[in-house]
Amino acid sequence: MSNRITSLFNIQYPIIQAGMVWCSGWRLAAAVSSAGGLGIIGAGSMYPEVLREHIRKIKSSTTKPFAVNVPLLYADTEKVMQLLAEEEVKIVFTSAGNPALWTGFLKEKGMTVVHVVSNTKFAVKAESCGVDAVVAEGFEAGGHNGREETTTLCLVPMVVDAVNIPVIAAGGIASGRSMLAAFALGAEGVQVGSAFAVAEESSAHPAFKERIINAVEGDTKLRMKKLVPVRLLKNSFEEAIAMAEAEGANRTTLSALLGHARAKLGMFEGNMEEGELEIGQVSALLKEIKPAAVILEEIWQEFLQEKNRLKQLNF
Repeated sequence: MSNRITSLFNIQYPIIQAGMVWCSGWRLAAAVSSAGGLGIIGAGSMYPEVLREHIRKIKSSTTKPFAVNVPLLYADTEKVMQLLAEEEVKIVFTSAGNPALWTGFLKEKGMTVVHVVSNTKFAVKAESCGVDAVVAEGFEAGGHNGREETTTLCLVPMVVDAVNIPVIAAGGIASGRSMLAAFALGAEGVQVGSAFAVAEESSAHPAFKERIINAVEGDTKLRMKKLVPVRLLKNSFEEAIAMAEAEGANRTTLSALLGHARAKLGMFEGNMEEGELEIGQVSALLKEIKPAAVILEEIWQEFLQEKNRLKQLNF
């Protein structure tokens, strides 16, 4: 398949692995890239020198294109951007911040830049800043999310209509069926997070992976909208946040409850009750831990099968 997304990234399949904190180190990114998608190293959970190590390791393990995701809300962003330039990273996905801050710098360094958005306003702004594509991430997605709570089904066509650059759909996509639906909405690629969080190569703690594949409908909730909206699996920490929010907790109270390194505690270190467990609603559909290459191939083959099935329908 060839379209604007496969051409932009020089990849075989328009399937992008999300840059997830504590899940997407170089092993996962390399596995996805080597299988024909676009693997992404998630810089959000890495100090700059740790990120440098991951970049060098993926370069030594695959010749395929890869990207780095940089959430713009962290204090080390400037150091990370300088590091990306030094290491000659070719593709950068920015998120959780203003695209005007760093898009110009990255483009000057010859990098392809993609920004993650949750509404049309920021999609248009990102395009005006010169990004090459946007990820339209719906309310279903795990991790940090949009306050508007716009679902992928509604968000993607609105963003497609609002911009001229390619749109990558994200949020609730873990199968060929959902990928085909995203393409019907006008997307030219999909970003897959939760399904790759449970890949064998994911750096997530085994206990977290098990919790994900045992999740059922309603096991995730969007919390901390007054602070930084994030979708979480239910556990003792999530319940404490829910109780505080029901009592009208302000940003200061929520920040104190969150504390420091809460996501690392849960997703990376395996504390399933006190840790922050970020994952999407689609976790209820995930039932098995598999190699990343298998996950990607299954998504692609189901996409083709469903496309052919629809062709044969007599409308």
